[in-house]
Amino acid sequence: QVQLVESGGGLVQPGGSLRLSCAASRTIFSRDVMGWYRQAPGKERELVATITSGGITNYADSVKGRFTISRDSAKTTIYLQMNSLKPEDTAVYYCTLYRGSYYWGQGTQVTVSS
Repeated sequence: QVQLVESGGGLVQPGGSLRLSCAASRTIFSRDVMGWYRQAPGKERELVATITSGGITNYADSVKGRFTISRDSAKTTIYLQMNSLKPEDTAVYYCTLYRGSYYWGQGTQVTVSS
């Protein structure tokens, strides 16, 4: 079992920035893919960004150019730098690890509001 612990959510004004972190409890293997999903009230969970162990990234069109996913050198922690935040970015953000099946963090709330 792998546990994922997120941190960094909160309330921010439109145009502001937040940085989310996600720490995995165990070693990340070369085939693992980590990433972020989000779920807004009344909507389905959607992909935000992913990063492979080799550093290849993928983003949802809605966040390209505003969000950046990265990881630490030990590859056990990933980050999501969110800039130019919009009210429509408001959601619970979930860290995920895919290793044949999905592991999920508990989620962290991000609220973008004036």
